[in-house]
Amino acid sequence: MNFYPEERLGLFIDGSNLYAAARALSFDIDYKRLLNLFASQGVLIRAFYYTALMEEQEYSPIRPLVDWLDYNGYTMVTKPTKEFTDSAGRRKIKGNMDIELAIDVLEMAEHLDHVVVFSGDGDFRRLVDAVQRRGVRVTVVSTVRSQPPMVADELRRQADCFIELQDIQDDIARLSSGPAHHPEDENGLPQGHDAHFETA
Repeated sequence: MNFYPEERLGLFIDGSNLYAAARALSFDIDYKRLLNLFASQGVLIRAFYYTALMEEQEYSPIRPLVDWLDYNGYTMVTKPTKEFTDSAGRRKIKGNMDIELAIDVLEMAEHLDHVVVFSGDGDFRRLVDAVQRRGVRVTVVSTVRSQPPMVADELRRQADCFIELQDIQDDIARLSSGPAHHPEDENGLPQGHDAHFETA
């Protein structure tokens, strides 16, 4: 990883995108270990985690994870999901957090030396370009080793540095022998980002 000890770091985690990338690589993220890894690389100013919540449900499966992150060093940014019916009559749930993430990166840029974006979404290429022109370095964390790759080529090219998620797996994966640092469902997976969520 290409960091300097005195750099002010900001982490911006697209929750559903990171979850999908880790799942594609067949491992679960331990968010405490992830925070510790990046805090050891520089001066961690803030770690944002973005996710949409299904508020109409009495119990949201992602709520325990959101609460845990909120109490353990993350700044949570959430909004209600929107339900709609597509042209084929299928019920879909939309929970896109791109605008929230982009605004926070732009607002925080003057307080940071290095922005770390956990997403492979090509829509962020323009955002990366904008903060780079303010003198801020940008690292993108995603994977090209899944099928298909989870990171857009244009985003990877724009970033100053790309971290392959699989390369840091040993540092951020949940250790099956130790206690989990985040809630799990009955299958041992962190909850909250079902396949029917549309994030694009």
